[in-house]
This record gives sequence, structure tokens and C-alpha cells, in this order.
Amino acid sequence: MKLKNQLYKILVIPVAALLMGGCKIGRQYTRPQIDLPSTLDSTSVDTVSIGDYPWEQLYTDTILQQLIQKTLDNNKDMLIAAAKVKELAAMKRIDYANLFPQVGLKLYAEQEGEDHGGGHYKANDQYDIKLGVTWEIDLWGNLRWAKDKSMAEFVGSIENQRALKMSLVAQVAQSYFELVALDNELSIVKKTVDARRESLHLARIRYEGGLTSETAFRQAQVELARTATLVPDLEKKITLKQNEIAFLAGEYPNEIKRTILPEDVVHSTSLPVGLPSSLLERRPDIRQAEQAVIAANAAVGIAYTNMFPKLTLTASHGSENKELPNLFKSPHYLLAGTILQPIFAMGKNRAMLKAKKAACEQAAYAYEKVVLNAFKDAYNAIAEYNKVKEIYETRLRLEQSSKITLDLAQLQYINGVIGYMDLLDAQRGYLDAQIGLSNAVRDKQITMVNLYKALGGGWQ
Repeated sequence: MKLKNQLYKILVIPVAALLMGGCKIGRQYTRPQIDLPSTLDSTSVDTVSIGDYPWEQLYTDTILQQLIQKTLDNNKDMLIAAAKVKELAAMKRIDYANLFPQVGLKLYAEQEGEDHGGGHYKANDQYDIKLGVTWEIDLWGNLRWAKDKSMAEFVGSIENQRALKMSLVAQVAQSYFELVALDNELSIVKKTVDARRESLHLARIRYEGGLTSETAFRQAQVELARTATLVPDLEKKITLKQNEIAFLAGEYPNEIKRTILPEDVVHSTSLPVGLPSSLLERRPDIRQAEQAVIAANAAVGIAYTNMFPKLTLTASHGSENKELPNLFKSPHYLLAGTILQPIFAMGKNRAMLKAKKAACEQAAYAYEKVVLNAFKDAYNAIAEYNKVKEIYETRLRLEQSSKITLDLAQLQYINGVIGYMDLLDAQRGYLDAQIGLSNAVRDKQITMVNLYKALGGGWQ
């Protein structure tokens, strides 16, 4: 009966303490107030957004899809982010476990001989077996604030992983389109070099036939050499761009498969961008910043509750004896409670509370900054998307006009109506117009990438 009463005390006293520890003091988290714009785009008030589309639906090029998937699987930053999530998941488990009693088993054996004064040797052995329970009662919510902090950090790591995925999808797509555009530009330049060789051949014939001066012939040589210098520079850029894409995909430098640049990219006349409030919910960088505010607020709660007493209960039950055969004939139990109260620390605890409040204030401002930056990205991307079609059409007209001008100039030069410098101006104008049109097609692809990323697409 006595043993039952001892066990009853060991179990009942911690349970009673748990019921007493229901108070959680400190300021609960509230999201910082932000005045959002009424709309993202004056031409659209649709709640649907392209940010809700999977990236596979937006990027239909199968080669690009394979490249993006390879990057998401092998990119080192993605692997680091995944490992960080695992680490913080384990840390969250630790803070959660601290809310509960810690149970341990102690087995102890000691063989000791004593001889005080000589000739009086005697054994002083000791054998113990004890089951111990230690429990810090969360009177003021200190441990629960710690759990909230670790939970926010864990969720923040998940949002960071999502933000990284969103960024990588956009980065790979943009680099891929830039690489394709560089291929097209190189093709244009090589064709121009061939045309310059034909011009040089024609200039030599006319010079040797006495129809033009040596200046025109030498100028044709200079122009051929000038255009030819563009080839190795573009080849270098292509190699560097391929190495950049390979690095993103977690690979050593290699040849990147790709398609050719299309003649045009058709954009929808009206693209849904969603409402401003949806941006807060969809963009993982905003959600990560908010989790940082939640964690900082929890750290304030920890610092505040550290100024109050802490109660730790200790209980043990078992047996101890000087003789091993009689070990279980000598039961032992212990119930103890320790109250730790900070009294004097030169203001350290209050200073820590002030520091955590300041850190929480910084996190709130950082959150507001991330929101502002997200809306800046969205507005910039929408403006670029709305104007890129107009830019493409003007460059297309320029390219077509430059081609007509060049054809006319070549005919007039052969017939001796104009000089070589006039032909040269027409050739330069057409080269610039071709490259400008190629870049306009590239920019139409990239503006879609930027708009999709700005609206929080790519991580679903």
C-alpha cells in the first residue's frame, strides 16, 4: 500500500502542475497592417491569375521542360534548402518534446573498500536502480513560445524552398531563351559576314576596273573584318551561357540542347494577373518574410517569460542497497520541486527583451519591404508585358524597311547611282535591325517569364 501511495504522488503531482501551467503571457502575433493597391492591372480585375498555372503549362517547349525538371532535381541550392527543411523539422521536434516530462533510467554499481586508521578494512559497496522523471512546468508559456518560434522557422524554411524553386524555374527559362537568341544572333552575323565577303569581292572588281577608288575597296575590307570580330564574341557568350545553365542544373559544363528562336511569340491580348491580395498568399518570399516576423515575435515572448520564475519537478523511484542480492528489498523514491527566480543580473534580461523587440520591429519592416518589392516586380512585369508587343511590331517594321532599303542600295551601287558609303550605311542598318528584331522576340519570351515569376508562379 505504501508503494502505491508513492507511485500515486509521482504521477498526480506533475499532472496537477500541468493543469496549473496553462498560462501563456506575451503579445500574440498579428500580421502587420499594409494598405494594398486596389488592383494590379487597370485592365483586369479577374481573381484568376497565371501564377496559378503549373510551369509545365506555361513553358511548352519539351526541351526546356526537361531542363527545368533536371535543375529542380539536381540544383545544389535546392538540395541545400531541402536539407535545411529537414534540420529545422528536427529542431521543431526538440522544442515540442521539451513540453513533456523527460524520463530516464539510472543503473549504478560501486565497489569500494575503506580502511580508516589501518587494520579496520570494510566494504562500502553501493547498488542503485532508479527511474527518474524531470519536468519543467511551462507556467508562463516560455516553452510554448519556443515551440512557436521553431514552428515559424520550419515553415519559413519551406517557403524559402518554394521561393528558390520559383526563382530557379524563371532563371532557367530566361537563360534558355537568351541562349536561343544568341544562337539566332550568331546565325545573323555569320550570314552578314558572307554578304560582306560578296561586297568585298564586288568592290575589288569595281576598283580593279577603275569604276571606284581604292578607298571604297579598303572600306569594304574594314567592314568585313569589323563584322567578323562579332563571331568569336558571340561564340564566347554562347559558351558562357551554356555553362551558366549547366551550373544551375547541377552539372559540369556541357553542350545544352535547345530549339531555334521562333519568328514571333504570340501573347494573349488579355492575361489574368489576379487581385493584389492574392499576391500576398501566392508569393513564397512574402510568406517567408511573414514567418520571420512570427518567429521574431515568439522570441520576444521567450525573452519576456524568461523574467519570471521557472518551476522544475524531479521525481525518481527505484531501489538502492549496499548488497546486490537485497537491491529490490529497499525501495527508494524522491519528489522535488525547484523554483528558479532571476533576481539580479545587471539588467541582462530586460536588455534581452528590448533587443528581441527591436529585432521583431526589424522583421516587420523587412516584411513590408518584401511586400513593396513584390508589388514593384509585378507592376514592372505587367508594364513590360503590355509594351513588348508594341516594341516587337516597331522593330519588325524597321527590319522590313531596312531590308527593302538594302536591296535598293545594292542595285543602285551596282549601277553606279550611289557610292559605297551609302551601301555600307544600308548594310549596317539592316544588321542592326535584324539583331533588334531577334532581341524583341527574346524579350517577348522573357517578359512572360518575369510576369509569371512576379505573380508567384512556378513553385506549385
